[in-house]
Amino acid sequence: MPLAPRSRRVVLRALVAACAAAGLASCGFHPRGAATFNFDTVFVNATGSPAMGLALRRALTESGSAKVVDDPKAAQVVVDIPLVVDDKEVLSLSTSGAVREYQLVKRVSFRVHDQDGSDWLPAGEISVRRAYSFNETEVLARDAQEQRLRREMQQDVVLQLVRRLQAARKPA
Repeated sequence: MPLAPRSRRVVLRALVAACAAAGLASCGFHPRGAATFNFDTVFVNATGSPAMGLALRRALTESGSAKVVDDPKAAQVVVDIPLVVDDKEVLSLSTSGAVREYQLVKRVSFRVHDQDGSDWLPAGEISVRRAYSFNETEVLARDAQEQRLRREMQQDVVLQLVRRLQAARKPA
């Protein structure tokens, strides 16, 4: 007895879902778990950008094994973020000289050290870039897109910083 068209769709969807699950399982994919750090307490000193400091504190609190403290003297390590730079560069122009494409750049400098000033991680910089097209007839939509891209870039920087903090080791 043949299956009804609706039953065939249900069976086909289940088959596609099973194949996708098998494909993900075979490639080694697994959801990112909690971050584990080699320190117990951390203080975030984000003089360069309070918003970046808040986002990093939130990410460390939600995903990590280290406790975020409010006093640098109570912290085993201090994460200094002295500089956060947001740039907007022109990537391309139309033949009439109007901007067609922009590139957003976010650069974040950081240093991870203990109370003695010993570096747990070499001072570094994270740089994230995003490009988007621009049309002056859609200014409001492009402004909204730019703001969304900036939020995503900040989240990307925070995740990269958390991953780097997982590699931080006590100096020998």
